[in-house]
Order: sequence, then structure tokens, then C-alpha cells
Amino acid sequence: MIENVPKQLFVGGQWRDGGGRFAVQDPGTEQQLCEVADARESDVREAVEIAVANQRKWASTPPRQRGEILRRAWELMTDRAEDIALLMTLEMGKSLTESRAEVAYAAEFFRWFSEEAVRIEGRYARNPAGGGRMLVARHPVGPCLLITPWNFPLAMGTRKLGPAIAAGCTAIVKPAQLTPLSMLNLAALLREAGLPDGVLSVLPSTSASRVSGPVLADARIRKLSFTGSTEVGRKLVEQCAPNLQRTSMELGGNAPFLLFSDADLDQAVKGAVTAKMRNNGESCVAANRFHVQSSVAGEFVDRLTEEMSSMRVGHGTEDGVQVGPLVNAAQRDKVIELVDDALERGAHATTGGKPLDGKGFFYAPTVLTDVPPDARILREEVFGPVAPVTTFDTEDEAVHLANDTEFGLVAYLFTRDLDRAIRVGEAMETGMVGVNTGLVSNAAAPFGGVKASGFGREGGAEGIEEYLDVQYLALANQP
Repeated sequence: MIENVPKQLFVGGQWRDGGGRFAVQDPGTEQQLCEVADARESDVREAVEIAVANQRKWASTPPRQRGEILRRAWELMTDRAEDIALLMTLEMGKSLTESRAEVAYAAEFFRWFSEEAVRIEGRYARNPAGGGRMLVARHPVGPCLLITPWNFPLAMGTRKLGPAIAAGCTAIVKPAQLTPLSMLNLAALLREAGLPDGVLSVLPSTSASRVSGPVLADARIRKLSFTGSTEVGRKLVEQCAPNLQRTSMELGGNAPFLLFSDADLDQAVKGAVTAKMRNNGESCVAANRFHVQSSVAGEFVDRLTEEMSSMRVGHGTEDGVQVGPLVNAAQRDKVIELVDDALERGAHATTGGKPLDGKGFFYAPTVLTDVPPDARILREEVFGPVAPVTTFDTEDEAVHLANDTEFGLVAYLFTRDLDRAIRVGEAMETGMVGVNTGLVSNAAAPFGGVKASGFGREGGAEGIEEYLDVQYLALANQP
């Protein structure tokens, strides 16, 4: 599969070499998979000129035509799901089961936005005061920069490109340095699906700023969509300020998982494993803190420990593997640091609590109990297969614990009480809430957070609005 993936830059629909090359590594073996082109500033500037030059023509393309390109891309992704999943597993580390799920999820954004392309609506009304008419229309915001992360290298691309293409925006994509292959493969697939030259550029680079700096400095680029850390997001917002570019920011998380004593414990344990272990725990929506009502905490910990300790860890391509490696040594070291800090402060590991020996960046699935309030793991996003458990007694205490963070992406709560589900759910200072489920991601739903987790929404009917400007025409009555 690797040999069939383009390794060059994709500039305005054409493949070309960059100023050098950099290695892509298999995190399960620590071996080099291949090398890909490294974008130079001259490549970036040319991509900007191409995006700007083709914006008007692409915006005037009939919405049905744009939608059909996305529909064909969905079909191609679905037909080639197994090969695409294998590619993702090799460069990112997740199990093939996880990669297959991501391919299906990623493809669904293309299908969803293929249907939204023809539903970009306006409004025509009489002036309430008389004397004319009001015409309200939506137009593409213009050329965009889309920066995608390494943890979902395909889905975060389609979640941004789907609405951009549907709305009629040209785009430049900067994929994560650790996982450029999935996006390069997607660029080739979109071209095959009929995306015209000039609409899309994909620029892998060892320097994110070498791409984002020149692009955002150009006032003709009208939008940035970024998925990544809050720290980087803040810097990018500052870069967008001089040109007042529109921004969508899907940033860090610190998701609380609230388990009340009246919950279905079978459902809660299953939901906990899903919310924690999806994507090896390397997910912004992964449950980061487990707050459990005291009366059921012991049983929950026992059952969660049993589930986590039985999960098979190994290279993502091996049969039956449920937990792959972390993406690189730095990510594994961060998990080690946060777990060791908690243990030193008095927490206990009921399973795991250490990295695994041998090649690959593996860390054992871990459950921590007696986690003190000052442990860093309750404040910082662990991004790994670690579940720290604390307890609460009252509903008010649970709500306070859940909201006691600068982040606000997602929260999970488990209860059989419908009134409590609505009451607590509405009290969550988060953009999303999973009620009796550990999975909230859905192409048809608005994905995004509040507070330090960012702003803007991706997916759902709301997703395409991020790529559209509103224009109002005041029409006078004709004499």
C-alpha cells in the first residue's frame, strides 16, 4: 500500500517535489516507512496564488456539481476502505479495527456535505417598513487554510474539506508531520473523483509555521480551520487577527465522565471503555477524568480494571489487537510523566501504570484510583490509555468537578434518571454531551467546544456555515 501513495507535494492539482524530504515512521516498530516531500516557502506561496486565482471559478461551479464530486469521493473511499485503513494503521499506529471505523466516519463527511452543497439557502422578504425588498444570500468565504492533526489523519481532513468543497472554497491543507500519507492519498482520491485542478493543495512540511505563516499573512486567505492543541490555537488566532480572517478552532479537551449510582453499570462500563480507549486514548474527546458516585465506585473500578487489563496490545496490523502504540516517543513520555506524577502523589494503579518493553511506543492500558485533586492528570490531557478515577457524593459536587477545568469540549454522563440527564447535561460547560453513550462523533451533528476547547462547529448543518459569508441586498421598489 505504501508504494502506491504519492510522496510529493500536491500543489493546485499537480504533484511536485519539495525542497527536501522527511521520514514517516511506523510507531509500532519504530522503523521508517518512507520519505515524503517537504514544502518550501516558495511552494507555499505558489499554492496561495493558485487558491486565490481559482476561487471565483470554483465558487461559480453549480452546487450539484460540487456535491457530486464529494459523492464520488465517498464511493471511492468506501470501495477502498481496507487499503486506506491499512495505510492509516501503519503511519499512526491504531488498530485496523479503529482505522476501519475512521475510514467509514471520514467518508461519511463527504456523503453528508455532498447533500448539504445543494441546501445553501438564502432569504427573500418584504421590508417590514415597506418601500422595498430584502435579499439575503450566502457566498463562499474564500480561500481557506486547513490544518489537520495526527490522531485522526483522515477524518479531520474530510471534516474540513467536505464543507469547504461543498461551499465553493478553494483550500490549502497542512497535514500533521507525523501522518502525511493519509492526506496525500486523499488528495489523489479527490482528483480521481473529479475535483478540478486549482481547488486543492496539500503541503506536508517539517515546519508548520513555514506553511501557516505565509498563508495567513496574505489577506486574500479568508479562513483558517485548525484542529490541535490550545497552545498552538491561541498563536494561530493571533496570526489571523491582522487580516481579520475567520477561524474555526477545535482545540484541547479534558473530558469528564460522570457515573451516577442509578446508572446501568453494564452500559456504563462499556461506555467508559469506548470513551477512554477509542484511538488508543489519543483523542480530544477521550474521557480524561472519571468521576464516580461513591456507592458504586468500587464495583465500577473492579469491572473497568477487568476490561482494561484484558485488552490485547500490539502492532495495529495483528489480528485481535485492540490497543496499538502511541504515536511517538514524546507522546509515550508524556503519558509516563503524568501517570508517575499521580502515583507519586498517592494514586494506585489497579492495572497497567507503565510502558511496555520492546520496540514500539506502547503503554499498558491503565486504571488509577485514589487520584488526589492536585494530580496533573486531572488537569492535563493525557492523550493515552489511562483512566484516573475519583469519587463524588452529590449531584452538585459532580457538576462542580466536571466543570472545574479551562476546557469544554465534551462530557459524558450515565444515569437512568431522565430528569437528571437533562439537568446535568445542560449544566455541563461543554460543546457536546454524551448521555449513556461513550461515542458522540457523528457527521450529522455539530462537533466543537467552548472555553479553551475552541469555537466554531464541524459537521451537521452547522458545519457548512463556517465556510459561508452572509450578504444582504436592499432592493428598492421600482418606480
